[in-house]
Amino acid sequence: MRGRQLFSSLKWLYPGMRVKRWLLLIPIGLALAIAGVVLLANIRIVDVLGTVGREAFRLFGLDLTKPAIQFPTGVGLIGLGVLLIFISLRQVVRSITSVVSPEAEGKLADVVFQRRYLAQGQSIVVIGGGTGLSTMLRGLKQHTSNIVAVVTVTDDGGSSGRLQREMGVLPPGDIRNCLVALADAEPMMTELFQYRFTDEAGGFNGHSFGNLLIAAMTRITGDFEKAVKETSNILAIRGRVLPSTIEDVRLQAVMEDGSFVEGETSITSAPGAIKHIMLHPSTVKPLDETLEAIELADCIVMGPGSVYTSVIPNLLVRGIPEAIHESDAIKIYVCNVMTQPGETDGYTASDHVRAVASHTDQRVFQYVLVNQERPSKELLEKYAAERQFFVEPDVAAIREMGYKPIVGDYISQTDVVRHDPEKLAQAILKLVY
Repeated sequence: MRGRQLFSSLKWLYPGMRVKRWLLLIPIGLALAIAGVVLLANIRIVDVLGTVGREAFRLFGLDLTKPAIQFPTGVGLIGLGVLLIFISLRQVVRSITSVVSPEAEGKLADVVFQRRYLAQGQSIVVIGGGTGLSTMLRGLKQHTSNIVAVVTVTDDGGSSGRLQREMGVLPPGDIRNCLVALADAEPMMTELFQYRFTDEAGGFNGHSFGNLLIAAMTRITGDFEKAVKETSNILAIRGRVLPSTIEDVRLQAVMEDGSFVEGETSITSAPGAIKHIMLHPSTVKPLDETLEAIELADCIVMGPGSVYTSVIPNLLVRGIPEAIHESDAIKIYVCNVMTQPGETDGYTASDHVRAVASHTDQRVFQYVLVNQERPSKELLEKYAAERQFFVEPDVAAIREMGYKPIVGDYISQTDVVRHDPEKLAQAILKLVY
């Protein structure tokens, strides 16, 4: 083994590697720097070098026996030596980087600094699903790479539902969105993962490329968890994404009128309000990695996202609410900005909190981030046409329930109303620190 490693190391000296010349400069620079130190310190090694060295300098009109000549010459040699060493190392690194990671060429120091800085960030576990969770992840990844996203796997609609029915894989849609949100890969790669095939694609119509890749990776590895890990490596994500469970599970609901509905899509399209959500089977368990991440977390964040179909399903997996309750982490629930048709019609902020709290016997959060900034009149009218309305920040009711509301402006207003990634990240980290 040692001989093989030595042979591999000797490949640096092969023709075409473009590092030999720079490696040779390093000892030359070191020799010059040492010679400068010798001169400045007036070490007797100058006498050992003797006449040859002094005569060589005299050819340039320099007499090293004179202090006025000796000092600047020593400083110059040290400076020249250090400069040669710096240039040599820089060129060696650039030569290697241009092959291994061309996109990082010229900014390797920035990349290393950023990754070292993020690796020292707070450990944050985020729990939920949907676009709300992926939006928040985009903000958090700018401050820490110690992120674990625990994502629901109950989606039975669209591309995810078709892959579940046709290939028997867990729904990959929400997991794909979180992977892309945490990605450190080139923009083209993330755009590829989000690409959705259209009508002319035949049987692929409606599928996103990322969903198909995760499904194919599941077949190759034989395990959904491994498939997510391998896909994470492809996207070079900052953090980890874990399914809340790797068991096949269905979402069920009891409606306010007493009727029973099964399946996420059927639940959100059913008439009337949701009374209670359940998982079938109810005995599903989380991954050990999830429980370990919760135990070691500095902060645990639930939401934002669909209350009944993204946030609560994770808390119905046995062991997760208990682990959250026992954790010493700061625990935060991020309330939605707008109501969601079929799930939270007419809900205020306190109604959101009450819905989450009523589905577990454990107290799983202390703080509630509540947005108080109202969207523009034009946006409110646009959303009203879709039966979506502003979530009123009734913070007094939240406070009476024993939680600490953190009120602020957490939204960005473009052509849609959603949480601003950086504003959310700043508010969360402020609580942690």
